Amino acid sequence: MIAVLGSANMDLVTEVARIPRPGETVAGESLRYYPGGKGANQAIAAARLGSAVAFFGKVGRDPFGDRLIQGLRADGVDVSAVARVEEFPTGTASIWVERTGENAIACVPGANGAVDAAYAARIFDRIAVADVLLLQFEIPLATIAFVLERLPKERPIVILDPAPAQSLSGLPLDRIDILTPNRTELSILTGIDGLEPAARRLLSLGVRGVVCKAGDQGAYWIGETTTHVPTMAVEVVDSTAAGDAFNGALGCAVTERSILEAIRFANAAGALATTKHGAQPSLPRRSEVDRLLAAVPSRPVGSPRSRG
Repeated sequence: MIAVLGSANMDLVTEVARIPRPGETVAGESLRYYPGGKGANQAIAAARLGSAVAFFGKVGRDPFGDRLIQGLRADGVDVSAVARVEEFPTGTASIWVERTGENAIACVPGANGAVDAAYAARIFDRIAVADVLLLQFEIPLATIAFVLERLPKERPIVILDPAPAQSLSGLPLDRIDILTPNRTELSILTGIDGLEPAARRLLSLGVRGVVCKAGDQGAYWIGETTTHVPTMAVEVVDSTAAGDAFNGALGCAVTERSILEAIRFANAAGALATTKHGAQPSLPRRSEVDRLLAAVPSRPVGSPRSRG
């Protein structure tokens, strides 16, 4: 079972010809509402790929909260422990998407900010027996630290998506099995520009392994060695939630494949998520991922040193 402790948002997606510069107003081409939030996205991504998934988090007692819970349940995610709160609205994310597929996002945490240690303590026993635990930085870091400090040493496998990037100083890094930043996040986390030196710094601080998500270049695994795992070429429409598709797929695959094959599987899921609009609507199903993997022969993965 995969446990996901994290955020659930309603995404308000505005399509624009280009993202405005500071102080500039541009005309929006459309406005759509999509269920999102990195936690909920990763939960649905894993469920659509065939895993048993339980989501843990909070939403408001409002129509957005109703819709988010309905969406999770419709994809087979266990939402029995999701809390509804009166004092905060459901989290929202305002997303601008360019015609190129690039995006810019501003989040209002709402109920996600109330996912506190007291809530984590109530649901801890269910998280601790999971095979994989997916975490992100859209809930308070103090709650993540609370959970990591109390988990058994070897189970579950912890995959932490450090987005939006924040200081790791308050976390027990030796309880993170796989950290999955993108290049920008990796630099912010460490203050180091080069991909490999930055990842090696995190390993020296206790993180057990780093997967750096590199967009159309695929991903890099930095453990005992550094290995590049190429992705698959697709026609990009909207990159929203591609990283969440990657993490959900990685959580599915990491217990049943080698780490490099798990990353390749995650690359395929992430690539497919860029071919459709929206966050959760873009998350692929297992049959789609399998077809893409079959259509793109596995290329030998070497261990090239990244130049950063």
